Amino acid sequence: MIGVWALVIYLAVILAWTTLLRRNVGEAMILGFLVAALFNGTHVFSAGWEALYAALTDEIVYATVVFVFMGFLLERAGVTHRMINLLDAAIGRRRGGAAYVSTLASAGLGSIVHNQAAIAATVGSVTIPWMDRVRIDRTTAATIVAGNAGMGITFPFSASMFVLVGSSATGAMLDLDDLIVPLLVGGLWCVLHRLIVTFIFVRRSLGSEAPMPTGQSLRVAFRAGWPTILLFVGIAVPMVLTTGAVGEALTDHTGLDVAEAVSPIFWMPVILIIIGLVLGRGQLPTSPAAWLELIGSSAPRFGIVGVTVLFAFAGANALATTGLPEQLSGILNGLDLPVWLLAVVIGIIVIAVAAPLSSTATMAAVGTVGVAALVAAGVPATTAAVAVLIFSSCEAAVPPGGAPLYVACGIAGVNPLHTFRRMLTYYALPLLGIGVMVAAGVIPV
Repeated sequence: MIGVWALVIYLAVILAWTTLLRRNVGEAMILGFLVAALFNGTHVFSAGWEALYAALTDEIVYATVVFVFMGFLLERAGVTHRMINLLDAAIGRRRGGAAYVSTLASAGLGSIVHNQAAIAATVGSVTIPWMDRVRIDRTTAATIVAGNAGMGITFPFSASMFVLVGSSATGAMLDLDDLIVPLLVGGLWCVLHRLIVTFIFVRRSLGSEAPMPTGQSLRVAFRAGWPTILLFVGIAVPMVLTTGAVGEALTDHTGLDVAEAVSPIFWMPVILIIIGLVLGRGQLPTSPAAWLELIGSSAPRFGIVGVTVLFAFAGANALATTGLPEQLSGILNGLDLPVWLLAVVIGIIVIAVAAPLSSTATMAAVGTVGVAALVAAGVPATTAAVAVLIFSSCEAAVPPGGAPLYVACGIAGVNPLHTFRRMLTYYALPLLGIGVMVAAGVIPV
């Protein structure tokens, strides 16, 4: 059970360092990585280096940092300001409209993109500054954006869903076509939960004395801001090229799997940065010295975020080499409990594993076994899959959290530690409850 103990001590070290000693989360993730590596015994150095190298070359780590820079550049170039004016004039007249737009945009984008870091970066780069303008504090704004990013997992056709369908442990139980509608319904329950949480945050942040937005007229805002709509084109281009009929046509024409050759999360921030450079060229530096100063001024946004996400991935990689997935599978297979209690236990295990791992890795490690255990207890296979996917969508909601949390906090310029309690209270625990009620048949899917 060395892998299970490694996970427990890994999480305990991070929580103790950040909450009891009140040190920053970047230091905590470095310590967590070192502790996880130590559990590899005599292979500690080789396993530690392989885990760190895998993190250094992971495209999610790259994308997290570049998305943070993208948000900074769009802000400095005035592009975000013009887009916010346009959105504010069009749909921001309701108190807290920016927060509701952020939630619904995350749900809409999540049904297409499914990558939590990309959802947090794309939606957060616009709506975090917008929420700040309407007096929703930046910590709350980052919490809303990170919490909403998990909706990408609870809609068809996420990578986590395909892990379940394609697994040898659950593939015979699950049919892709049969899972689509139940997962869509489960995703809508999660949207409702996010809207309720957003309502609570808006009421607490704004209160009854907050003024209504008084921005530009729609005509004036549209005249100045319509080119910013090109940002949404930039988001769409990588997705269109790699999915659907266009992706299939390009694959047939080139003989390459375009979805494998062209990574949307790699190219999306690159395209958005290029569009931002074009749209904001009038407010950007014109000399090399000025550019160096601008890039240097972005450094504070990367300090904690870059170190944290790098060593979070390195720690997850080190844990995976301790035999954690196999040991957790053994624990789940040996449980004999009532359905609701079994769902609670599976939910807690999945959420605990999702804290250091990505949702896809969580599905591969314990999700498939969790579905099999629920099916053995009498839960329909599709219902069990929906419940486990809801559990795994807590990637950013449990300390130390995943990439979406650090992307959102990087854009907002806040310490991720300040969001941990809210993420746990308003997202992780309710999602655990929703997943349990789905598994128990209380909530239909």
